[in-house]
Amino acid sequence: MKVTILGSTGSIGVSTLDVISYANSVGDQVFEVDALIGGRNASMLIEQAKAFRPNTVVIQDESQFSTVKSALADLDIDVASGDAAVIEAASRPVDKVMASISGTCGLLPTMAAIDSGADVLLANKETMVCAGPIMKARAVTSGSKIIPVDSEHNAILQCLDGSQKVEQFTLTASGGPFRDASLDIIRAATPEQALAHPNWAMGAKNSLDSATMMNKGLELIEAVYLFDIPQSQIDVLIHPQSIIHSMVAYVDGSVIAQMGTPDMKTPIAYALGLPGRVRTDVKRLNLAELARLDFRMPDDERFPALKLARQASDAGLIGTCVFNAANEYAGKAFLNGECGFLDISALVEYSLHRALDRQSSEMPHNVSTVDDALQVTEIVRTWVEERLKN
Repeated sequence: MKVTILGSTGSIGVSTLDVISYANSVGDQVFEVDALIGGRNASMLIEQAKAFRPNTVVIQDESQFSTVKSALADLDIDVASGDAAVIEAASRPVDKVMASISGTCGLLPTMAAIDSGADVLLANKETMVCAGPIMKARAVTSGSKIIPVDSEHNAILQCLDGSQKVEQFTLTASGGPFRDASLDIIRAATPEQALAHPNWAMGAKNSLDSATMMNKGLELIEAVYLFDIPQSQIDVLIHPQSIIHSMVAYVDGSVIAQMGTPDMKTPIAYALGLPGRVRTDVKRLNLAELARLDFRMPDDERFPALKLARQASDAGLIGTCVFNAANEYAGKAFLNGECGFLDISALVEYSLHRALDRQSSEMPHNVSTVDDALQVTEIVRTWVEERLKN
């Protein structure tokens, strides 16, 4: 099976290569890495290329092209750089593409992969949040399947039985590093504290989104688009142990839950292996060792992200696109020391109200194309920057 990895040097990309390496070593399934696409980490990309010998390697950062090209000169590997090269690599004829370029910048490469007809293993929830219906329509045209990699949506996929008699989805959330913190502590949170996730090993954006609960808001919206279910039929529970990843309730009262240790290799392996299963080296679940599983409702006062996500979802694609963009740029501002932790949700709320109350003539009335989604994203970026200056 030929695989391309968009974002190979990020946490999901690294875990994907770990899954592939282990599966190949035990003879469970043979994966061939056709293309590796990285952002700025040239040294890691070079190391990956030497280990997996893909046909193509792309470093998005053009300033590092010569470094990568020189290091791989003795190998039969095509090396390229820049945004156009990323799109071209995403379009290569392969069986599956791991789409794990973080943030809205992953939208165009993911669309290129969908248009190629490859099955897309979607680890970039932001693309679905800002362009979900557009992505799904293009997947129908090309014959591509969109397979979610986020642990919650991957879990739902494993719990669905095809009967269409679903009553409710329940997404679980660890609660992040501030799940038991007072509002005063949360208000004074530093980037270092916000990135210290208690359960999962993730990149900076996902770690911050988990701390604000924006991650769960994005995942709620992603579930709406992926599974064609209204947000009112999606519950969220705080589950500190991160053992149950999602639950699906059916009309007969049955509830199916997907469980496992908190390791992204499990959903990655499931997505890679479909329609079968791929053996992994993840730690096996021992319920007797755990002894208990805890659940509680989220606190909207300390973490307003879910309330905002539901408002955005009810407004349709224009609302979810604004929600995604505002969170992305507000999060960057926090990590750069330009605003406080609670300002992230405040900036998202401000942007949503400004867009949905039609306070800006420049904002499109709907999002029906990728260009529309990118235009909305750019408009919201300017709003966030203006708000930070005032």
